[in-house]
Amino acid sequence: MKAIFDDRQWKHQPCHFMANGAILPNPEQPERIDRLLAGSRAAGCSVQAPQDAGIGPIAALHAPEYLMFLETIHTRWKRIDGAGEEVIPNIHPANRSDSYPKSAVGQAGFHQADTACPIADGTWEAAYWSAQTAIAGADLIIAGEHAAYALARPPGHHAFGDLAGGFCFLNNSAIAAERLRVSGLRAAILDVDVHHGNGTQGIFYDRSDVLTVSLHADPERFYPFFWGQAHERGTGDGLGYNLNLPLARGTANDDFLAALDVALRRISAFGADVVVVALGLDAFVGDPFKGLAVTTTGFARIGAAIAGLNRPCLFVQEGGYLCDELGENLTSALGGYQDAAG
Repeated sequence: MKAIFDDRQWKHQPCHFMANGAILPNPEQPERIDRLLAGSRAAGCSVQAPQDAGIGPIAALHAPEYLMFLETIHTRWKRIDGAGEEVIPNIHPANRSDSYPKSAVGQAGFHQADTACPIADGTWEAAYWSAQTAIAGADLIIAGEHAAYALARPPGHHAFGDLAGGFCFLNNSAIAAERLRVSGLRAAILDVDVHHGNGTQGIFYDRSDVLTVSLHADPERFYPFFWGQAHERGTGDGLGYNLNLPLARGTANDDFLAALDVALRRISAFGADVVVVALGLDAFVGDPFKGLAVTTTGFARIGAAIAGLNRPCLFVQEGGYLCDELGENLTSALGGYQDAAG
């Protein structure tokens, strides 16, 4: 299996986020890259850099106003007397209206859903090349590869069309799925991250041309809180094209695999030609977020189950945070897929 990664993705080095009213070290650290690269190579992947496909595939899903914000906000923020090193909003509109503030502070509140997506000097460049990594992975599938792995960091599945959140700025999995769709392939997104892929759901919620499926810890008491319930099925043309499978906190291998079987049957019913797997490894029992209890061997079972679809798969990295087993969990997921796929 080929893996994609660009060294410019190191440039995003977030310092802070807030949880439970406390300012804490941000867990989406660049060190994740070393662990994931090692894990992909242990799974037999050869790593290559992406080509630059330009802004077009990104702008197909993200508003130009938002892309301009991401590219310029840190420079503008630093002009504010006494501003911190990172763009972190201190105000959010209760309901985003047609009004758009000129102020950098106001725009930060408009385009950043929470305090877990700080923007610093290298954030835009890293996010751009993370998206290009996913695009290059999609292009490998279009060219005939049966599977590929995109080491997309920063991750993407909490990013809406004009809204960052939860460590995410550009929705890499969604961008890849749209790239595949435009090429003539019928694409489904399968999100196995511990957190609901709310941005991915939002981007495709009124569309019937991409199926979105997410397995995640029940959001009643877990991030992202406001999205991810089973009754959220889509709207308009997209009604019935979104499937959420919220799981009780602490769900372990067997029950996770049972829910995954439901997800895979829906993907088959959709008639997908290709599957984009939003590969969160934070469902791991030892992950710092402690939402679910999948084991390292459980990830191999997940990979093998996905291989049972017998469709090309692009694995796009989402969550999975610093713990001793992070790289091993990636090796297990990719290895389980490859062993079952033959």
